[in-house]
Amino acid sequence: MGANVSSTNVVNISDLRKLAKNRLPKMVFDYIDSGADREQTLSDNCTAYNEILFRPRCAVATPSCDLSISVLDQKFQLPFILAPVGSSRMFFPKGEVVAAREAGIAGTGYSLSTLSGCRLEEVKEATDCPAWYQLYLLGGREVALKTIERAKKAGFSAIIVTIDTPVSGLRERDVRNGTKELLSMNPVKMLPYISQMLIKPCWLTQWLSDGGLMNFPNVQLDDGPMGYTEIGPALEQSVVTWEDLQWIREAWGGKIIVKGVHIGDDARKAIDYGVDAIVVSNHGARQLDSVAPTIRVLPEIIKYANNEIDVLLDGGIRRGSDVIKAMCLGAKGVLIGRAYAYGLAAAGGQGVARSIEILRSDILRTMKLLGCESVNHLDRSFVTLPDTWGYNK
Repeated sequence: MGANVSSTNVVNISDLRKLAKNRLPKMVFDYIDSGADREQTLSDNCTAYNEILFRPRCAVATPSCDLSISVLDQKFQLPFILAPVGSSRMFFPKGEVVAAREAGIAGTGYSLSTLSGCRLEEVKEATDCPAWYQLYLLGGREVALKTIERAKKAGFSAIIVTIDTPVSGLRERDVRNGTKELLSMNPVKMLPYISQMLIKPCWLTQWLSDGGLMNFPNVQLDDGPMGYTEIGPALEQSVVTWEDLQWIREAWGGKIIVKGVHIGDDARKAIDYGVDAIVVSNHGARQLDSVAPTIRVLPEIIKYANNEIDVLLDGGIRRGSDVIKAMCLGAKGVLIGRAYAYGLAAAGGQGVARSIEILRSDILRTMKLLGCESVNHLDRSFVTLPDTWGYNK
């Protein structure tokens, strides 16, 4: 069971966030909601969109608007794709399968994290639309090669390689909530923190019925799936370098996306290494704090990419107008993470569907008010950037 997410009860993504907060234990909600360190970048990712102003064309009839995009020669009916969000099964039973299904129904793509509680084959079966697999090198190259083969056979159409996780960022809310202690399954260590789970009986019942503390079935080690407590050490032992892209490409043989590009030089490096698309991303502000918000660095990345590669963006998107602003600055489309994760946590499939519909309606309304009939016609002429960004010369 989930919350009521009708159009009268849920008007925007912030409403879904509130419902998710009410339903989830504090440690699970903060896993979705928090950022690294002082959470400066977490805030800036969202507020930076407020600095971009629209320049509408008025007295223009736009009876219909084309919201479809093409990325990596794949067609999506919406200009946003669901981003990889780890541990979605903690938010709602079979969370990754549920989200992929709703993305497919809406005609858009879904990206599956390596840190999924559901088998990748089961997730891909849930959608007829393109699905991408986000690859972490957890467990080393041999483990990754086996996962790549599974993803290929399952029908995933692209691999996402995340390059900004040499170590896990410090999410202080996780530390204060006793996440490490709760995951230890040691009753003595868990005792001071267990009440936050017990006071959410509906969530707890559903979580236990879905198997309780999950492992990661897409990271198959010699002794079975990787356990939850093994993630941190495994990340530090599996740092991705540019040179890794060569063997990943040879094993995969298909489209490769690099996610986690912050600066123009890395955009050029990605092109030099032959990747097919990049995602301008600071990992939802969960890794290095005090980096610039992604929308602010997007023009630099677009300049360095020089139309040679598809450029996507994630980070801070909570409204359809944010999607449009990113596309005005050159993004081919965007990835949304928290925006749909709040919906999943609030009400499962209905919540994901509602988050997608909110953004779709926002985008359609904004396009008509801008006087633009296709998202593919958006460009810099539709927005004004603040002089402090340095892009108005």
